[in-house]
Amino acid sequence: MNLKSSLFLALALLGISATTQAQITHGGAPFHSQELPEAHALPGLNRDALAVEDDVTDRFKEAPWRFGVEHEVAWSCDQNGAWTFEQGHKVWRMVVDAPGATCMSVRFSEYHVPKGGQLFLYDAYGGDVLGSLDHRNEKPWGGLATGVVLTEKLVVEYRQPAHIESMPTLFIDQVVQGYRLLSGWPHGEEVDRGPFGNSGACNINVNCPEGATWATEKRSVALIVQGGYAACTGGMVNNTANDGTPYFLTANHCLGNPGNWVYYFNHESATCNGNTGPTNQSISGGTLLVNSGQSDMALIELSNTPPADFNVQYAGWDATGNIPSSTVGIHHPSGDLKKICFDDDSPSPQNQFGAAVWYLDQWELGVTEGGSSGSPLFDQNHRVIGQLYGGSAACAGSVNNGQPDWYGRFDVSWGLGLSEYLDPSGTGSLVWDGYPEGAISFENDASVNLTGAPEGLVCGVQPINLEVTLTNTGTNTLTSCMLEYAINGGATQTQSWAGSLAQFETDVITLPTFWSQGGTNTVEVNVTSPNGNDDDNVLNNTTTVEFTSTSGPTTTVHFSLLLDEYPDETTWELIRLGQVLYEGGPYEDDQAGETLMESFCLEEGCYIFRIFDDYEDGICCEYGEGSWSLMDIAGDLVWNGSSLGTGGEFGASEQFIFCTDDISTVETTLPAQLQVYPVPAHDMVNVKWPAAQGQATVRDAVGRSILQTHVDGLQTRWNTSTWPAGPYTVEWMGADGARAVVRLIVTH
Repeated sequence: MNLKSSLFLALALLGISATTQAQITHGGAPFHSQELPEAHALPGLNRDALAVEDDVTDRFKEAPWRFGVEHEVAWSCDQNGAWTFEQGHKVWRMVVDAPGATCMSVRFSEYHVPKGGQLFLYDAYGGDVLGSLDHRNEKPWGGLATGVVLTEKLVVEYRQPAHIESMPTLFIDQVVQGYRLLSGWPHGEEVDRGPFGNSGACNINVNCPEGATWATEKRSVALIVQGGYAACTGGMVNNTANDGTPYFLTANHCLGNPGNWVYYFNHESATCNGNTGPTNQSISGGTLLVNSGQSDMALIELSNTPPADFNVQYAGWDATGNIPSSTVGIHHPSGDLKKICFDDDSPSPQNQFGAAVWYLDQWELGVTEGGSSGSPLFDQNHRVIGQLYGGSAACAGSVNNGQPDWYGRFDVSWGLGLSEYLDPSGTGSLVWDGYPEGAISFENDASVNLTGAPEGLVCGVQPINLEVTLTNTGTNTLTSCMLEYAINGGATQTQSWAGSLAQFETDVITLPTFWSQGGTNTVEVNVTSPNGNDDDNVLNNTTTVEFTSTSGPTTTVHFSLLLDEYPDETTWELIRLGQVLYEGGPYEDDQAGETLMESFCLEEGCYIFRIFDDYEDGICCEYGEGSWSLMDIAGDLVWNGSSLGTGGEFGASEQFIFCTDDISTVETTLPAQLQVYPVPAHDMVNVKWPAAQGQATVRDAVGRSILQTHVDGLQTRWNTSTWPAGPYTVEWMGADGARAVVRLIVTH
């Protein structure tokens, strides 16, 4: 049985799907042609020589764990592979053959594909698939590193619809030929390397019982792969804005080019004794923000925010420099599944090789290895206090060798540039909890959050009802506390609370109803005296909400947005006097084709509506029939004196300026009623005009004029059998400036 067959047999026996979706992909499947172009053959590997080298480097944490050999190449879609025409698409394929390889990946030094193009990498024998990748995977630096594909014969397939004239730029400058499995799936001689994949036998899977209380923090940790190396580990860290900015902390000595790194999340066994884990959640590329050898620190911003289904935690941190009572490390030793290790003693602040570190004399449970570098060190309060720099801890057979490790100190890194990014608003806080879930560390700790505040502008003076969510974030059962609240700068009101809340349980308290005032409204709530004691953590004691209410006459405008096939490119805003009053987008991919509705409450004045498309091709009409429209309370399109408030066919952006005076006076300009019937119309429609003379224009859903005609008479009959089904507007302009607009629906 050849290696390919034995590999996929092993996968099947372990119940693992042979199809993965590493990095952020966008659906679809390759065409899988049976006629492949001649393969580019990679040279055979001297595995004995590689084993000798690995036996040396695997002993050092400072050295990345190698799983593949990097080959420098110069292949492009213009000069290599073959183009064909299939299923209405232009298709390019290139094949890379590496007999005996465990996996392969490629690096594009130039990656640009037109909108509508799709790229796949897959096993030629019908196994693993990566893709699709498209224009949304482009990076600011122009390149793209892909995740690994489990194969010894790789197919790179690109396709785009035939009508797209713009062609891709795809230049591959590196191919990785795997000879050890990054993912820890057993094969060949590596089955004997221990029960947990490729790391030593004394390592502890993060989902063993010992790691149960660290289930939140483990979600922040990711494996870094660069080329043929499982280079290091790192972790997502929170910032004081709690806004989910994808900041990733690792070690300075791990640095190469973070733009070519692939960051694998949730690569862990679901069980304590498992030796397999998913590789289907990863991000390609990042930007180095700050680094320093003085604490062996590097902070990177990932090129994309991890999607919600990654369930990523942004770890909290402690920059005080206080010596912890115990520590925990979570890491990927030797590119293996996520592991956890425990030191029950206090580390000591020292200097190692010119860097300020936390020195751990030995681990009580578990160890670290090469590939663990950059992994976060957590204190007893579940906050990051450093990242792994080096050490000699390792397994001695199935037990710990009792040797030390050292971690670059977070508190020293704080003054070397971390604070600029992790405390963007300058709060001065040196301790911050995780996001979206905080740390567990205080006995008496109550927190509050306000809900029910109006979103956007409140139309006029209205009664407001707010609710306070009280949460016991302490370890002691919460039985009493005091709530203080103030509305619009008024006198502080006090309310006592009594009950019984276990840790993380909540109770909802309704504040007395109050009336909004014109302008900015502010409500502040503070919680004190949990269980009659001082609160151990005052950082979560206060919550404030603000909203704005109008004070004069208002006009309601309805906004309708029909999304195209790429909703993540669409954003919009409504502005008055330079202030953004309403905004929306970008939207999720699964919202393609949806119609969204929103109502604007507008004070007297003039407004600017702007809609943007990141790819600069609008929302109609090549990639879906997207459109937008602004309508008055009667359902008629807003008119600004020269055009209607509707569109969709534009480039980078489109703008519509209107005033509330125009909306409120439209009805008074009509001498009679404009009527169309029947509605919906099929093959014919009758139009009754307000007057016998005028000009008529019919527009489709995106504002394109499909018919312009002179009105001579009180009634007209149109043949609509050739009109595409959908909504239309019929507009009549009289010689005296009078105007009427009515909506028409055509069905077939």
